[in-house]
Amino acid sequence: MPRVHAGLAATRAGGASALPLLLLLVGLWPAPLARARPPPGPDPLRRGWQRLLAEGEACGPCRPGECATPRGCRAGRVRDACGCCWECANLEGQLCDLDPGAHFYGRCGEQLECRLDAGDALSRGEVPEPRCVCRTQRPLCGSDGRTYAQICRLREAARARPDANLTAAHPGPCESEPQILSQPHDVWHVTGQDVMFGCEVFAYPMASIEWRKDGLDIQLPGDDPHISVQFRGGPQRFEVTSWLQIQAVRPSDEGAYRCLAQNALGQVEALAALTVLTPEQLNSTGTPQQPSLDLAPEEEAGSEEGEDYY
Repeated sequence: MPRVHAGLAATRAGGASALPLLLLLVGLWPAPLARARPPPGPDPLRRGWQRLLAEGEACGPCRPGECATPRGCRAGRVRDACGCCWECANLEGQLCDLDPGAHFYGRCGEQLECRLDAGDALSRGEVPEPRCVCRTQRPLCGSDGRTYAQICRLREAARARPDANLTAAHPGPCESEPQILSQPHDVWHVTGQDVMFGCEVFAYPMASIEWRKDGLDIQLPGDDPHISVQFRGGPQRFEVTSWLQIQAVRPSDEGAYRCLAQNALGQVEALAALTVLTPEQLNSTGTPQQPSLDLAPEEEAGSEEGEDYY
């Protein structure tokens, strides 16, 4: 404590050097509690204090030759608060300064802007904070044949791999043959129970999905009233999900079921086996009841779009 009092006394007498010393004392305070979802990269609060300590109270003469060269700036470079040296811009999702005159968290990179989305944060039970957001959310196709969610993601990838000479090939996603993202699983059930198979597919142009059994060319459900098929777009863009439901399953339903997805570029399929047991067979084998692994519509509808589909 005597050192702190001595420091405060020196601060009062220091005049122009007061701010750096005060900021140094603030750095001794206990660190704030960690957030539930910390932003990517270094701690923005520490980065902000370090920036203020380095810059001091005011901007001195600009000497570009003395500026350090920033490296690995995936969001591009921006000028510092004094408009003299270059520094790395903030990436999408990082904290930023809503006030253009402030320079604590830093400035957003190219094609990014600082926004405060209070509604989205409150829905997750978090304190709203301004973050860098891409100005456009339109997907585009890169010269590497991959689809990027928006221009900011493509430019970030291009700066991370400068030797790849990555550019935008055209607006919209890259054309792709179907890819099965979630395939049906093998299940077994006792007669009289309901069965559900699910199949989730990504493709551009969007794919059509068919269900068949045991390699037959008859498309389900056919004219069988206890079999039904459902379709829904999503859960992500350019995806489609389909379910095959068998009500009150019976021994004749046993077999292999095939999810067949196709578009103009190709087709792909996935198989799942259904085993049907009668109550007598179940009692004789002593097989314990197992949960079904099939994909239910209500479970899929409640999933969040947390991951990129690209």
